Formats: sequence, structure tokens, C-alpha cells
Amino acid sequence: MSVRRRAAALAITAVLCGAAAPVAVAAPSPSPSSPGLPEGLYGTKDPTYDGVWRQSLSFLAQKIELVTPATKSVDWLVGQQCDSGAFPAYRDASEPCDAKTVADTNATAAAVQAVVELGVHREVVDNGVAWLKSVQNEDGGWGYNPGSPSDANSTGVVAGALARAGVPLADVTKAGGKTPYTALQTFALPCGGQDGGAFAYQPDKKGGLTANADATAAAVLGSMGKGMAAGNYNAVKAPVCTEGTGLTPEQSAQNGASYLAKALAAEGHLELPPMPGAEESAPQPDFGNTADAVVALAASGHKDKAAGAVAYLEKHAQGWAKEGGPAATAQLVLAAHATGTDARDFGGVDLVRQLNATGPAPAATAVPSPTATAPSKPADTSSDDEGLGLWWIIGIGLAFGAGIGFLLSGRRKNQQL
Repeated sequence: MSVRRRAAALAITAVLCGAAAPVAVAAPSPSPSSPGLPEGLYGTKDPTYDGVWRQSLSFLAQKIELVTPATKSVDWLVGQQCDSGAFPAYRDASEPCDAKTVADTNATAAAVQAVVELGVHREVVDNGVAWLKSVQNEDGGWGYNPGSPSDANSTGVVAGALARAGVPLADVTKAGGKTPYTALQTFALPCGGQDGGAFAYQPDKKGGLTANADATAAAVLGSMGKGMAAGNYNAVKAPVCTEGTGLTPEQSAQNGASYLAKALAAEGHLELPPMPGAEESAPQPDFGNTADAVVALAASGHKDKAAGAVAYLEKHAQGWAKEGGPAATAQLVLAAHATGTDARDFGGVDLVRQLNATGPAPAATAVPSPTATAPSKPADTSSDDEGLGLWWIIGIGLAFGAGIGFLLSGRRKNQQL
């Protein structure tokens, strides 16, 4: 489970259940009127660890629902990029990036995907792609920060970003011809065992692999070269776990899908792993990872296997999404879209309206929510943000079928989980 998602889960638990939050997330969050909250940023909580991530997920979710974000919101995200092409998790853009600015592969990949889908600022995409390629590890993958060991989550989200930017993943190589696919397959558990087909976050100190559902969802998308805003795909044959070595990326993805299908079938959702040092308690649902698994299954052609999980999220995840803010709400929108579910009536909640309310008023919105069979209505471009609205109208035809959640809302995972 990711550090950022863990922090969000703890913060939400503190509100809903009265649990104590750790120091890392106990600092007061700025209010909408707080001078500490940057103009254009989505959400009202401290953006230190997830500002770029939540902004990017918000844009991805809005774009697939034919919502054009306000220009000042896009400008805020673009302004987070360093001259190197990298994005940090969050920075004060009034000061230039320097040696103390911590570059973040996950934030960069998410921002690249978001800007690609918006269809503006291609220079931001190109600079981000160039930086991501420059920090690729020798094994073909990426770690959370440049130079850190590769992990399945970071490699998956970066692979999706490069693919959405039009970069052939097979051409992104290091010495010996190692590609992102090569790295992802080193995290794959062989078929045959209880967790066969799953992906681990990273090998443990002895080289062992432990199944991780969120890492699996990210690796499935990365292996297929799909982004976090995966499209709505019709169900195909049941996922199969293919044994042997030398598997193709597609076979590895299907292996991961077979694991996720079984994991969701058990309870209809995934569960949070216990917190280190916490007293033993009843398992808690992991709404974020469940949403990611739904997107991965749908993107790999198995949305029928995700139907039960979507129904569970519709019934139980509304409070989590509202308290979790834009990233959590965006994850549900992505899951709804991937399975052809109406995000504007998700268990009686209009997720699109809820997401829009976490940031500046959108430049344009098309209603009702688009479906796989019904044509979308023209966008309302009456907003003052006409420039971005025009780009949105031009790009709708290209972007509607575009493919991540991997949310992934976080990415730095505990390798033992």
C-alpha cells in the first residue's frame, strides 16, 4: 500500500472513526480561504505530498467525463514542472527548482498523462518524457525517486505515461536491451500458487516476491501500455494465468488480471493491510486499491469480473471519496468510466459534480455523462476560459476513447504488503 494512500486512509479514519492520525498527516490542512492554498489547486488539504498527483487524477477523471478544467488550474499544474522536465510531489513555484527539490517519477508520470489528455502544452509532455527516460534504471524500470530501486507501481505508471505520450515502450531501453516490460516481469509471481499471476511491489531482502494487489493493478496497465484513464472495454474470455518463462507483455497482463479477478471475487473488494504496530482489528475495506483493480480488469478486457466490486464501491465508498478529496473521487470516476457505469449517478451520488466542486469552476461541461453507446452532447463553452474550452472541443474526438487507476492515489508501497 502506498505511503500517500496510507496517509489518506489514516486521515479519513480519524474523521470517520475517531482514530488518532500519525504526525505525518496530523498537521492542519489549509481551508479554501487559506493563503497557504495555491490558487487553482484542487482540494483543501495539505498538498505537500500529493498536490501534483491529485491535480493530475482530477484532470484525467474530468476529461473522460467531458469536463474542461479551468485555465488557472491547468496553469498551476504546468507551473509545478521544473526546468529539467521533472515534477515534484509539490513545490512553491515562486522559487526555482534546485538541488533540494525532490523529483518524483510518479508525479511526473501522472502529470504527463493528464496534460496529454488535455491536449495542451505539448512542451510539458515532451520535457516530462525526456526526463523520465533519462532516469530509467538499468533493469528497464523506475523507482519512486531517481536512482531508487525499481518497483512495479512506479514502472507501471511511468510506462503508461510514456505510452500515452506516443513513445513505443519497446524502444525505451537500457544496456542489454532491457525495457519497461523486462522490469515488470521481474516482479511477476509464477502461475500455479495461491497468488499466481500477481505482481509484487519489489523483491524482499532475500529476493522473494509477495503478491500486492495495487502493484498488480499498476503492472497490468503498464504491461498493456495503458494509462490511468483506461477506456471502457467489452468483456472477453475469462482471464487465464499462463505458465512458463519468456511471456509476452500481454500474457503477463492477463496473468495479473486473473489474480485480481480472484482477489475481488472473494469479498467483492480488497482489504487494507494492517498498519505496522497497530493493534489487531477487523479488516477494513481498501476502496482505493479496489477502484484501481476495477480499472485494470476492465482495461484488460474483463469488466464483467469487476462488476461486483463496482457495486460494492457504489454502496460503500461515497463517504471515503468525499472525505478523501479530489484524488479519491477521481479514482471512483475512473472506475465507473472503465466499466460503463454512470459516474453522475454512482450509488445516487454525482461524482463528477463532487469532483468539480473541489476546484475552480470548470471552463466547460458536457451533460449528461457519456456512455459507450450514446453520443455526447456539445460542451457548454459559456465560461470565460474560452481558450482551453476550444482545445477541449477540438480534442474530444481524439481523447474520448483514451486510456489508469492505477492510482493509483499513491505509489510508494511497503514492499512487505
